[in-house]
Amino acid sequence: MYLLLLWIFFMGNPELPQTQSDRSFNHPDKENPEANRIVKLKNKAIPIAILDPVLEALSYFPELDEVNISFEFKEKISGAVMQAQPKIFSLFADGKEKRKYRVKITRELVFGDGEMLAIEEVPFDALVGWIGHELGHVMDYLNRSTADMMHFGARYLMSKQRVTEAELTADGYAIGCGMGHQILANKNFILDNDGFEEDYKDKIRNLYMSPQMVLTLHEALIKE
Repeated sequence: MYLLLLWIFFMGNPELPQTQSDRSFNHPDKENPEANRIVKLKNKAIPIAILDPVLEALSYFPELDEVNISFEFKEKISGAVMQAQPKIFSLFADGKEKRKYRVKITRELVFGDGEMLAIEEVPFDALVGWIGHELGHVMDYLNRSTADMMHFGARYLMSKQRVTEAELTADGYAIGCGMGHQILANKNFILDNDGFEEDYKDKIRNLYMSPQMVLTLHEALIKE
C-alpha cells in the first residue's frame, strides 16, 4: 500500500485511453500544432504556448535558476490543474542538488457546462500565479532528501492536514517572492468563475490560502 501511494504521488494516476467522444473536437493542439512545441532554455523545457507566463513566474524565483524543470502538458491531472513533482528516476539517481522536477499542466480546462478553455487563454496574471504556486512546491522540495520526499508524498496522500500544510507552504513561498498580486489573481479567477464546479472551489477554499489571507500577507511583506 505504501509503495502504491508513492507511485500515485510521484507518477500520478494512470490515464485511461480516451475514446473519440472524450476528446475535444477543437483541441488547441489540433488547431495550432505549433502551440505544443517545446522550447528548451538552459535547464528548462517549456511549451511555447505558455512560454511568457512561465518565464514571468520563474523571474520571481532566482533560487531556481540552476534547477532542471520541465513544464509538461497533460490531457488530465486527477484532482488538479497543475502538479509539481520530482522526476521519479532523478529522485533516486541524483542528489537533491541535481534533482530534476516536472510541472504537469492540464492542456485544457473543461468547465461544468462543457465549455473548454486552453490553458494559455487563462488571464495572464492568474496563469502566472498558478505556475508560481507550483514553483512554490518546487522550492519546498529543494532541501528534502529522497527519504524525506517519500515520507512527504505518503503523508500528502493520507492526510488532509498535510495537504493543507503543503499548499499553504507553496502559496507562502510564492507570496514571499513577491507574487502576491498574481496568487490573488489566480484565487479570484477560480472562485469568481461560474465554470468551475463547486467541489473544486471548495477544495481551493478549504486547502489553500483565502484571497483575504493572500492580500494580508502580501501587504505585510510590502510594508517590511
